[in-house]
Amino acid sequence: MERDDTLRDGVETLKGDTHDALDEGKERLAAGGEKVKRAVEGDSMPLGERVASHAKELGHEIKAEYDKSKRELRDEQR
Repeated sequence: MERDDTLRDGVETLKGDTHDALDEGKERLAAGGEKVKRAVEGDSMPLGERVASHAKELGHEIKAEYDKSKRELRDEQR
């Protein structure tokens, strides 16, 4: 007798989607924080720090897009 794992798969999908959505939100918030940091400090922020802040923002955005794509891929597989 085979088990119907539809419910279990649905729960696992929900758990994965929730985890990825929270991770995406966290990364987008961190990216926004870098942008705000540069806006607040303005021209008083040394060039090296501004470049590093842009790089951190980009890194956070890339991680957020990765988490988003994992959710979208999971949705396509259903």
